[in-house]
Amino acid sequence: MTAPPTRTYWLEHAWLGTHVEPGAAVEVADGRIAAVRTDVPTPPPGAEILRGLTLPGLANAHSHAFHRALRSTVQVGSGTFWTWREVMYSVADKLTPENYHALARAVYAEMALAGVTAVGEFHYLHHAPGGTPYGDPNAMGEALVAAAADAGIRITLLDTAYLSSGFGEAPDTHQLRFSDGSAEAWAERCSLLKERDHARIGAAVHSVRAVPAGQLATVARWAQERRAPLHVHLSEQTAENDACQAAHGCTPTRLLADHGVLGPRTTGVHNTHLTDEDIALIGGFGTGTCMCPTTERDLADGIGPAVALQRAGSPLCLGSDSHAVIDLLEEARAMELDERLRTRSRGHWTAAALLRAASADGHAALGWQDAGRLEAGALADFTTIALDSVRTVGPPPRLGAETAVFAASAADVRHTVVAGRHVVRDGAHVLVPDVPAALAGAVEALRA
Repeated sequence: MTAPPTRTYWLEHAWLGTHVEPGAAVEVADGRIAAVRTDVPTPPPGAEILRGLTLPGLANAHSHAFHRALRSTVQVGSGTFWTWREVMYSVADKLTPENYHALARAVYAEMALAGVTAVGEFHYLHHAPGGTPYGDPNAMGEALVAAAADAGIRITLLDTAYLSSGFGEAPDTHQLRFSDGSAEAWAERCSLLKERDHARIGAAVHSVRAVPAGQLATVARWAQERRAPLHVHLSEQTAENDACQAAHGCTPTRLLADHGVLGPRTTGVHNTHLTDEDIALIGGFGTGTCMCPTTERDLADGIGPAVALQRAGSPLCLGSDSHAVIDLLEEARAMELDERLRTRSRGHWTAAALLRAASADGHAALGWQDAGRLEAGALADFTTIALDSVRTVGPPPRLGAETAVFAASAADVRHTVVAGRHVVRDGAHVLVPDVPAALAGAVEALRA
């Protein structure tokens, strides 16, 4: 990811974390923000002009890129998470390093168009169908890292341990390509992955049903030794909770705590069906929570206790997960609106808090602590939302945060800048000229 040496951006309106500042100049050097100057009513000579409301870049903290190929096709008929999973497996079976790169490149370009500057890819498609390793054992992961570079965004590859079909049972036919056989073999393969300017390597436990309890500590230790992010699907389904109780006599959260998985660099994804003790454990360890409301509602998973988790000490971030839609503003809005429906009261989070979950806290969960803020020293990653579209026109600019969260959509993203360079300019992707065509071609190739 090559950054221009120096550049100045003039922001018509800038969200500085607590308020909207009209007329700000952001000086960029070597891919980082060198200075932010306020009270700059007109663009300095030679400055790049960003009209609208400029926010820190958004972080999509939980992604399964290949699920994008399922969009709309899984909306036919009815069913549950478990029937949806069978359709998902049918797509996973067709992926190769080549067609996965093409699909992920298009998906990450769609994210850039939506203002996303970093993605956390929860990656468990490691081997060829049947479980045979590729010549490069990380060919699939490398395809994702390359796809992010080609789309111009940052990636944290959360390389995922997936060893069992459920509490000690062998992987089924579809899951053979997910498994390394043991956590030790997973760690050996994962250790071959190298970080790059645009890419960081993290770890993931797919779920307590997919990693035997005796091997959880191996994954946790790998992440701890590298001070890397560690993510885990947690209590997404009540069936998983019931099976864990039957196998271990405790909840999934307690099992993870007892095996050293919880901690401040760990993020639980979904955290939907939790006991009061679970919430206290997650918060007490400082473990984060990644909410994915558009997927959780699409799969009829339920509404997680995000308010209680945050109060207990769990930082919140957001992800688009299965990519039923790719719109972090919608994820932020949905978290608040779902809670309103559940409680029949309003105002659980301010717009500022929701934007922080979608930006700074999401980046921190992915190991990019120096991103998600418009301030000197931070990575020069930001996105601009139109304030003059049919969705956003009308409110005064000082209410820009409220407008972005409660009215705008991904369609209102006008510019996306990563490492100080435009990736999206005036609503068009600079590196992937025709994103719809790229998506159509990649999805159609999997249907052929």
